[in-house]
Amino acid sequence: MCAQSKAATQSNSETSASKQTAKPTQAAAKPVPETLLKDKKEAAQKQASRLSRVGLLRKKARVSRAQAYTRAEKYTREYRARESALKSFRQQARTAGNFYLEPEAKLAFVIRLKGINGLHPKPRKILQLLRLRQINNGVFVRLTAATKKMLTLVEPYVTYGYPTLETVRKLVYKRGHAKVNGNRIPLADNSIVAQSLGKYNIICMEDLVHEIYTVGPHFREASRFLWTFKLGAPTGGFKKLRNHFVEGGDAGNRENEINKLVTRMA
Repeated sequence: MCAQSKAATQSNSETSASKQTAKPTQAAAKPVPETLLKDKKEAAQKQASRLSRVGLLRKKARVSRAQAYTRAEKYTREYRARESALKSFRQQARTAGNFYLEPEAKLAFVIRLKGINGLHPKPRKILQLLRLRQINNGVFVRLTAATKKMLTLVEPYVTYGYPTLETVRKLVYKRGHAKVNGNRIPLADNSIVAQSLGKYNIICMEDLVHEIYTVGPHFREASRFLWTFKLGAPTGGFKKLRNHFVEGGDAGNRENEINKLVTRMA
């Protein structure tokens, strides 16, 4: 009898234990709310669309980088060919005992030197048209008969000259800011250039440098896209702002010497 009672007790304990272990299984089998399933599905769709969008952006960036690299190589060959042709012409003239007349400059970089105290309304208006509203501001200007006359009228208040390719590139890369929707934005990415000037086939920084340096057909749009360059005071300071450059001062046309001044101010 004792053995039967022990066996019955063990069977009862096993039955109760099996019931206890069966409870969590029944709880885990509860149905998931439909709203939760819907949220998970929407999150998965958003994640998939985001990944596809990121993939497209990366592919587009790779293509634009390849285009920028190709164009930079083309411009480098163009600059080298032009410099080689100039050297050849100079050598031919020297061999013949003549002087080679350098091609007339088409591009100038203008820097404002003085403020508005005692400034006549006409030069003030010209400085506004040139977008030179502050001291040490600089802009690229296409040299035409009209702009040459304007620069002559404001010579006591500005200095200008003919920038080299190295100077143009240094200004655009180091001090360049874009004007986008009235905001001053650093030129940190080719996409900024492509978004604003892509319709003019200017999609990267080298395109912008080339358009400015060669004074291309869309020079106006490219120069207006660039915010006025804000330069610092030159290392070592100015000599004498009141005098013309040819008189030992700083104002007026300094031709190729503008590149040294930009190096000191940039």
